[in-house]
Amino acid sequence: MNDEICYLSLCGMLGYGYASESLANAFRGQLDFIGVDAGSTDPGPYYLGSGKGFVKPLLVKRDLSLVLKPALDRKIPLIIGSAGGSGARPHVESVLAILREIARDQHLSFKVAVIYSDLDKSFITRAAADDRLQPCGGAGAFDVSRISDLCHPVAQFGTDPIINALDTGADVILAGRCCDTAIFAALPIQRGFPAGLALHAAKIAECGALCARPVGANDSLVVTLRHDGFIVEPPNPLRCCTPESVAAHSLYEQPDPECFYEPEGKIDMRSSVFTQVGERAVEVKGTVLVPTPKQTLKLEGARLCGFRAITLAGVRDPVAVASLDAIEKGVREVVAQNINGALKHGEYSLRFLRYGIDGVTGGNEPLPSSLPREACLVIEAVAPTQELADTVIGLARSSALHQAFPNRKATAGNLAFPFSPSDFQGGAVYQFSLYHLMNTEGMDISFPVELLTVGGG
Repeated sequence: MNDEICYLSLCGMLGYGYASESLANAFRGQLDFIGVDAGSTDPGPYYLGSGKGFVKPLLVKRDLSLVLKPALDRKIPLIIGSAGGSGARPHVESVLAILREIARDQHLSFKVAVIYSDLDKSFITRAAADDRLQPCGGAGAFDVSRISDLCHPVAQFGTDPIINALDTGADVILAGRCCDTAIFAALPIQRGFPAGLALHAAKIAECGALCARPVGANDSLVVTLRHDGFIVEPPNPLRCCTPESVAAHSLYEQPDPECFYEPEGKIDMRSSVFTQVGERAVEVKGTVLVPTPKQTLKLEGARLCGFRAITLAGVRDPVAVASLDAIEKGVREVVAQNINGALKHGEYSLRFLRYGIDGVTGGNEPLPSSLPREACLVIEAVAPTQELADTVIGLARSSALHQAFPNRKATAGNLAFPFSPSDFQGGAVYQFSLYHLMNTEGMDISFPVELLTVGGG
């Protein structure tokens, strides 16, 4: 049995970057594997629905180009999770293409174990019919009529598929949509380390140096995991971890300060202790896993719901700033009247965001007692086609420019446009219609591993 495992979290997101010095310093020690998260639903449903990545390919290639050859030379497995941003087949294939480019550029040959997480729509249909789907993260009840509209639906798996991929002896694990923690906890759990500690360490590691100070997801973190605890330390000498910074990051994106949940169960942090070790490292002990009897799998899927156009402008007149509600009401009435015939009510949407007033909080907080000197007005139109969205935004923009409001004295335009042209095409708009937990009790679900050779002529 191993006494400890040491691994490197390359950065908080593949393509976000990291200091080359951090990589060099990490390689001075013995690493059992290197992991990096490559995806998230944080940027919204567009990327899953469109099959495109939210990190640019040149940046992904940069991050992989620096680490791949030294990892291969040292026989250190590289694990990439939620490849391409959303982890569906098009995203996985995009990262595989980048790996092939690097292999060609650097004259490399290596084995890649690919894990796809795509779902067949008939599988979702059966799950819905068996009443296995429940809403997740504020989603509504699943609408079975939307199944045919789903683009690239995926399941977010845990550690087991990555453990199966590690068993192949591949140099690189390229995983579809998976839990962030699975990337870093799979090998430790495979080797018999306590799952609670492994998953807690993984929770911290998946964001790279975000647990260090100065904070940043664009750098690396080294984790040393033992059977009674783990130590986190940034390999960049400009950063350091403190008990406060690591404890704070343990709560990252979690509603409960005492625990978080993964497919493997509840990670209980009530007895966790954070201790400074040296100047830049923190040791964590006491975390345990509480297995949950109900096994679930998170399913994600998006559908195309229209096309977007936007315009943005500054509002400086204090009377206009105080009358934005009236301006918006008037614009909606003008658009509805003039677009009639091309679009019916309910076939388009208009959204007004007032940055400087309530553009972030919306109606969740009272308006400021003193209105700002100026505000930024963003108007968004969504319609069935790009041409129709452009038409709606053009009409809304021209109406807002000269819209009447109480106590208006001048006849000049209400809005100051920073750009010409003032309107921008936003392209396709997607919406999550599958964001649900599936009860997997009694189901035999597997994520097959495909072993490929990349490079070598």
